[in-house]
Amino acid sequence: MQVRHIAVAVSVLVFAALSGTAGAQSGRPDTRTMTCDQVRALIQRSGAIVLTTGQNTFDRYAYSRASCFSPQQVLRNDWVQTKDVSKCFVKRCADPQRFPRD
Repeated sequence: MQVRHIAVAVSVLVFAALSGTAGAQSGRPDTRTMTCDQVRALIQRSGAIVLTTGQNTFDRYAYSRASCFSPQQVLRNDWVQTKDVSKCFVKRCADPQRFPRD
């Protein structure tokens, strides 16, 4: 009887873990399915947000420096592909010593 409960508990945990991973991937907005204006509005509305940018790529984009993780970070220019343009201008937080001026 006890072995059966353990087996059920393990099955539930495995299912929950797999469901959570799939849900997290499908729940993150994908820039390739939105217009450039939609992406920029989403970033502005959210302050900062992690967006899927390709099949296996994602990054965190910010509207202002106030949304960066630390006061030392600066906003850097970046571009993402959207469904209407190949280069939609956005900004992301970066450490200044790791990424010299654009």
